[in-house]
Amino acid sequence: MIYEVADFRVDPDKREAFEEAILRGVNTVISKAQGFIDCQVKRSIESPGRYLLVIRWETLENHTRDFRESPAFTEWRAIVGPFFVAPPAVEHFEVLG
Repeated sequence: MIYEVADFRVDPDKREAFEEAILRGVNTVISKAQGFIDCQVKRSIESPGRYLLVIRWETLENHTRDFRESPAFTEWRAIVGPFFVAPPAVEHFEVLG
C-alpha cells in the first residue's frame, strides 16, 4: 500500500466551488479507479486556498499507470484543474514498519 499526497493551491475566493468539485471528483472518478482504497481531503487552516489530497492505493502502479494513463485521469483533471493557480505537487509515500 502507498499514499499519494497531492498539494493543491487554488484561488481562496473560489474555495467553496473547489471544495464541491474535488469531493465530486473523488466520489465519481477516483473512487472507482483500480487499486483505490480510500482518501481524505485536508484544508489548510493557515493558508487559505491550500489543500492536500491523500489517497491510499494498493500499489504505486495503480496510481502512476492504471489511473494516470487512463481516460479517468483526464476526467478528474477537467473537474479540478480549472481551479489550480499553480501545478500541483504530488509525491508518493510508504509506511515504515
